[in-house]
Amino acid sequence: MAAYRTVVVGTDGSDSSFAAVDRAAGVAGDSGATLVIVCAYYPANKGDVEKAQDVLGDEAYQVVGSAPAEDTLLSARDRAAKAGAKNIETAAVVGDPVDALRKVVADRSADLLVVGNRGLNTLAGRILGSVPSEVARKSGVDVLIVHTT
Repeated sequence: MAAYRTVVVGTDGSDSSFAAVDRAAGVAGDSGATLVIVCAYYPANKGDVEKAQDVLGDEAYQVVGSAPAEDTLLSARDRAAKAGAKNIETAAVVGDPVDALRKVVADRSADLLVVGNRGLNTLAGRILGSVPSEVARKSGVDVLIVHTT
């Protein structure tokens, strides 16, 4: 089997998702693959933006729009570099995490998707579905579910 060429990993900034980033970075580094770190987000509505501006003033940009996702991606990029990944790209994608990951996998012709197991063994995850179970069923590429919890 050939080494992976493009590895995609999702993160939401949680410790659990950063553990998945660490594992994906190790795999990418070992195989010389490009690592693409993805963070899905929903844009803030006008009311949320105004409320944040009232409370935070000039610092509101840090919690509205894509700024939190971009901050998460910067932290994840630093971790990935320390874990051995050499060629690292990031993508902040508007929308649902499963759809965002599937889109990036398709757009980048990825051959491995890495996610943490958070939500996989919860009651809500079993009833409503979880990111790991949904991407495993729908991604169309190899999926590595990292035990993070």
